[in-house]
Amino acid sequence: MKTCMKALPGALFCAACLIFGTMVGSAGLSLSDTFAILGYRLFGTALPEHIPNIAVSILWTIRLPRVIGAFLVGAALSVSGAVMQSVLRNPLASSYTLGVSAGASLATAAVILSGFTLPFLSSLTRPISGFAGGLATVFLAMGLAARFDRNMQNVTIILTGMVLGLFVNAFLTILTALSGDHLRLLVFWQMGSFGDMKWRACAIVAVVLTCCLLALVGFSREMDLMTFGEEQALSAGVELKQLKTILLVLSTLLTGAAVSFAGIIGFVDLIVPHVVRRLFGSRHRTTLPMNAVLGGSFMVLADMIARTIMSPRELPVGAITALVGAPFFAWLYFRRRGGAHRD
Repeated sequence: MKTCMKALPGALFCAACLIFGTMVGSAGLSLSDTFAILGYRLFGTALPEHIPNIAVSILWTIRLPRVIGAFLVGAALSVSGAVMQSVLRNPLASSYTLGVSAGASLATAAVILSGFTLPFLSSLTRPISGFAGGLATVFLAMGLAARFDRNMQNVTIILTGMVLGLFVNAFLTILTALSGDHLRLLVFWQMGSFGDMKWRACAIVAVVLTCCLLALVGFSREMDLMTFGEEQALSAGVELKQLKTILLVLSTLLTGAAVSFAGIIGFVDLIVPHVVRRLFGSRHRTTLPMNAVLGGSFMVLADMIARTIMSPRELPVGAITALVGAPFFAWLYFRRRGGAHRD
């Protein structure tokens, strides 16, 4: 009951963000008109005469898929970041800092430029390529870390991932420079954008998020034990190596699906898990769903700012999240160092 009371404000905040994000835009809609259009499209209710068909089209085919897509991507990235921080026991760990986002974007960019599609699974080409690229990056980072440090300390894994991410980004920059006619599209996509989100993309990300979140919640007990240290988890019968592999694969799948449709959006998977732990504690059965709720809400707000602050021009949503996330990352890092010096 206590957890439900804590989660209620988060749920109300999420609902408010979704409604407000749907209403606000270059063509603003009132709350009553928004609900009238949704009722017309979802339940076949009568559409008021003062609402033009163009408003219905804007909300249903452009704005609503964008808002829903932003929420799903933010939820996927936040849950992924929470899992990686739990596995590596470091609040600075995330799919962005470990280079997973860079690997996923490089693979997706290669698919976009080549025009390659999977036979019979053309709509899944992007998320599958993003997952494969992200997974290859994280396993390569862990393999390199094992060569540098036999004990596989978490700090070594994180630093190796950051260096590898910079290396992969260099290849992505070269690929972008050689992209010719696709240059502008690829550059804007890399900085993060929901401008091309469609209902099909939303459905794919929703399925991936739901399946991965349910699987991760099933490992809540094991993840809780890992927070007390690997020795305690081993003594409780947790197969650490197998569990870490499963958790990293699931978090990489979330990141790959998000990046493949929205581009590289950093710091969401770093900020939100930290805030959620402060508000709801460390029990993963609670924090994982709340990461999805608050991460999605944060992304909807960031996208709304990106498309309205300089309307009719649109800013990359990755720039908005970076403006918030970069100072937050620095604060986390120096706060940890300050605590280490005091000890």
